[in-house]
Amino acid sequence: MFNNIYLRSLCGAALGIVGTGGALAQSYPTKVIRMVVPFAPGGNTDIIARFIVPKMSEDLGQQVIIDNRGGASSTIGTDIASKAPPDGYTLLMVSTAHVINPAVIKKLPYDSVRDFTPITLVADVPNALVVHPSVPARTLKELIALARSRPNEMLYATPGRGTSTHLAIEMLASRAQLKLVHVPYKGVGPATVDTVAGHVHMQFSGMPSAIQFVRDGRLRMVVQSGAKRSPAAPDVPVMAEAGMADFVVSSGFGMLAPGHTPRTIVDRVNASVRKSLAHPDVNKGLSSQGADPVGNSPDEYGQYNRAEIARWAKVARDAGVLAD
Repeated sequence: MFNNIYLRSLCGAALGIVGTGGALAQSYPTKVIRMVVPFAPGGNTDIIARFIVPKMSEDLGQQVIIDNRGGASSTIGTDIASKAPPDGYTLLMVSTAHVINPAVIKKLPYDSVRDFTPITLVADVPNALVVHPSVPARTLKELIALARSRPNEMLYATPGRGTSTHLAIEMLASRAQLKLVHVPYKGVGPATVDTVAGHVHMQFSGMPSAIQFVRDGRLRMVVQSGAKRSPAAPDVPVMAEAGMADFVVSSGFGMLAPGHTPRTIVDRVNASVRKSLAHPDVNKGLSSQGADPVGNSPDEYGQYNRAEIARWAKVARDAGVLAD
């Protein structure tokens, strides 16, 4: 008799847990959601986040507020998100910095895989090499020739050491035997502002943060580094077309939650992001900025992150950028 009562109690507890999970999925969200963007406003990550947040807010029935926490190659904001409660009310929008940092920073305050729950890859963005209009080079070949004639004089901006755009230009410098001067900034926005102002000569940049300046004639796009030409810049060649074979550097922008966030919540947010990306205004807006909307599954995004961490570790080694 005792055993029967005990078994019934266990079954009741199990059903209670299942019921709680179902109720959690049905009730979430019941309050404002914070989306941490670990970069300053105006950069690629911030731009992409602001494209999808309004439609997410509509779909979820709660406001999604962007919280910019830039600094230290995105590790400050990422660390904040990693330590938030895994209840779905703190989300994190990351760039390729998230999968590069394990290769270039010896002691991260979090584990880039274990401490996060993948939600989805939001967009894939090719980088582009842009120069200030005063630079007398309109092709990659001309830019390489100019830089070779002016060793240690050409300045290039990056949003920080070890970022994808820093590694991209170091790869170019290594393969073309260039001596360039690195000028790191605290984010894409400040780096782009100084390139536009002519304080530095050039930078590799994600399409969204540079494309409007290119269209306005305030920057010149010399070459793209995606696998194919972006619809946002159909007249600009990719690196392979410009004579630099096997040179493909693009940036993945994705959404994560703190580790151990319940799958019911993850699936709800994933569905909301995918619905947002499918909206014609959002899809067209991202594409016009050079961002390719993705919206894959949490499992696919988790596999992507692990593969990218391994890939960028090799890129960093090949470019001679060591962890510090």
